[in-house]
Amino acid sequence: MQNKTRWILQASLGLLLTGAGLSMAIDAGLIKLQGGDWFFYGTGALVIFNAGLCLVIDAARFK
Repeated sequence: MQNKTRWILQASLGLLLTGAGLSMAIDAGLIKLQGGDWFFYGTGALVIFNAGLCLVIDAARFK
């Protein structure tokens, strides 16, 4: 795969995961306020958020 193609794909996927993880973390916070089970959902949200950040940062190598 060419570097530019990999950069575009990896950066796009990273941005999608970052946004999804942030939205899930906010949702987990709202679930916590309502007294629901939020721990595993919130942990998964943080994992997705951090994976997205790692992909975005790593994509700079291929630009």
